[in-house]
Amino acid sequence: MRKLIIAIDGPVGSGKSTAARRVAELLEYVYIDTGAMYRALALKAIRRGVRLDAADELSALARDTRIDLSAAGGVQKVTLDSEDVTAAIRTPEVSQAASRIAVIPDVRQVLVAEQRRAGAAGGVVMEGRDIGSVVFPDADLKIYLSATAEVRARRRWCEHQAKREDVDLARTLEEVLERDRRDRGRAASPLIRADDAVLVDSSAMESEEVARLVAYLARERSA
Repeated sequence: MRKLIIAIDGPVGSGKSTAARRVAELLEYVYIDTGAMYRALALKAIRRGVRLDAADELSALARDTRIDLSAAGGVQKVTLDSEDVTAAIRTPEVSQAASRIAVIPDVRQVLVAEQRRAGAAGGVVMEGRDIGSVVFPDADLKIYLSATAEVRARRRWCEHQAKREDVDLARTLEEVLERDRRDRGRAASPLIRADDAVLVDSSAMESEEVARLVAYLARERSA
């Protein structure tokens, strides 16, 4: 069977990362979390004290940054300028910062080029917010994964609880709604469902159900 490019898009908390990782396992594909690239760059900006609205400085920072994604024991490893930042980029502060720098067109241009290079050969499951609409508009299979804001907020809150992070559920819902507004309203590559994307509402689905559905659709298309 031929190796596909699978694009999974959707809003924050929709379960993209969990589903994409599992789909990659089921199909023996490579999993690529494009959001990790924006998080890594956001972490570097925070460390260097670069203002998150300084477009020119952030664009220059992106061009001068090396971000590598690799798989280690079934888990994606994120390396920023030779430093393993896999855990460091998963904080609420970095998440919010990443959504702010992601609206900058020049930053997106740099990182989109890297994403295309990483997935061009196929055999990849790539997830983000503009994979099927911008990064790979000709992807073999496009999925738009969604869920209600309340469900997505609770998922995010549970993730924070598992890490023993003291985050309020109501505040998490506010952040999810703000992230939605920012992602959908940005001028550069806004979050949209591609016309040919399969809509999957995961509000009442377990992650394994979502992954097996996507893997089934992929096998149908690769036959």
